Amino acid sequence: MQVVVCRNCGAKNRVDEARLAAREAKCGRCGEMLAASRQDSKPVIITDQTFERDVLQATGRPILLDCWAPWCGPCRMIAPILDQLAAESAGRYRIAKLNVDENPQTAARFQIASIPTMLIFKDGKLIDRLIGAQPKQAIADRLQHHSRFAA
Repeated sequence: MQVVVCRNCGAKNRVDEARLAAREAKCGRCGEMLAASRQDSKPVIITDQTFERDVLQATGRPILLDCWAPWCGPCRMIAPILDQLAAESAGRYRIAKLNVDENPQTAARFQIASIPTMLIFKDGKLIDRLIGAQPKQAIADRLQHHSRFAA
């Protein structure tokens, strides 16, 4: 099952992936045909080489950059939460992941001293920082606050 936000009325719908792929899914509230946004439905992987282009040059909507490592238990705990938030984004924000072990330049640039650290960027500027494992609602509230002003 996947959560898809209706582009017409904004209702969240739980939809079977097979029905979504076959273009048979309709919004339970307004009846509009539902389509998954493939671009935003999964977190994007950021590297030292892509950081400038994918984060700093992005405009309009906020980007949450999850600074993590595969050996970090709390990082693995919040990974499914970030996957859910990406699937529920409906274009309001973007979720990205940076492995700090493989990308030390970006981690050092933003003084990542403990992980998980989640950095929120908007129009190329760092506007918020969450340190440590956070509940889904706390992360969603921060993203919602910053995406209210997205173009």
